[in-house]
Amino acid sequence: MSIPSPDPSDTRFDVTAWLQGFGIDLPLTFVIHAYAVCILVGILIAAYLTNRRLVARGVESGTVIDFTLCALVLGIVGARAFHVLTHPGDYFYEGANLWRVLYVWEGGIAIFGALIGGSVGVWLGSKWTGVRFWTFADALAPGLLLAQAAGRMGNYFNQELFGTPTTLPWGLEVDPTNAAFPAGLPAGTLFHPTFLYEIVWNVAGALFIMLLGRAVRLQWGRGLAVYLMWYGLGRMVFESIRIDPSEIILGIRTNVWAAFLAVAVGLVLFLVQTRRHVGSEPGPYLPGRTPDEVAARRRAAGKDGGERGVDSVYTDSDFTDGDAARASTGSDSHALPATSGRGA
Repeated sequence: MSIPSPDPSDTRFDVTAWLQGFGIDLPLTFVIHAYAVCILVGILIAAYLTNRRLVARGVESGTVIDFTLCALVLGIVGARAFHVLTHPGDYFYEGANLWRVLYVWEGGIAIFGALIGGSVGVWLGSKWTGVRFWTFADALAPGLLLAQAAGRMGNYFNQELFGTPTTLPWGLEVDPTNAAFPAGLPAGTLFHPTFLYEIVWNVAGALFIMLLGRAVRLQWGRGLAVYLMWYGLGRMVFESIRIDPSEIILGIRTNVWAAFLAVAVGLVLFLVQTRRHVGSEPGPYLPGRTPDEVAARRRAAGKDGGERGVDSVYTDSDFTDGDAARASTGSDSHALPATSGRGA
């Protein structure tokens, strides 16, 4: 009943070699890694679910793409940067290939770094689209957990980030030639499949947030707060049984501290936003930024353009109405609460 180690041929697909079988030669080597596919699947799942939830709130379908363009790039950069900076010994040593810093397909992206980078991207997306920051963050929460669940399958294919040895029947088989296989242990040793534990936890969390959202209003960032608390609690447990190298602070792994911080930030965010915003959000868009209002300004600008040579269909209010909204309804477009961490 143990979970078998993946066959090396299942972890990558050499497109160059495959095309050579048809007599087509590429000028470079093109390989698709299973780890990258898992991340891509997670992104698509999150985008699809978030789009549905935004549409249900009254946001135009497809707006999620505008957010994704910003959050995806900055999220990946933040995730990789955080991992590299918190694992300097893996990348910076005498004779090291510094290009490995960019080898994301080998594994090593930190969700806490992704949250920081992605939050900046969501903030930019909010400014761009006019959708309230908290509206998008709450809509994203369950999809983000599902994306993380899909991404954890990449850890399985890479045979990384597994837990301590176990005799449980669902233990994970790890190739003894794997560099991550602990020295001194006999071949055939089974390990806790922490990737599977987190997949189950994250899927359960996504369902919990969606069901809870039907019973109570998870608006003004409260959906995001539940995400932070849920993920942080699970991560503290799973991180404590992982055996991959980690920075230690006061005898505790760095990611355990980061997970604890995520729970604390989530709890504070939930309590503060519940106290500050008793009712529902007035709408998914900032004042003056609904599609109808923007379209009306475009028509007016087009009508006046022939007479006054107007070059832009936007007004200064498009980018300052958020300030007016905060003055009247309280802050609703600040960046996501930053949490710090390392390692994926």
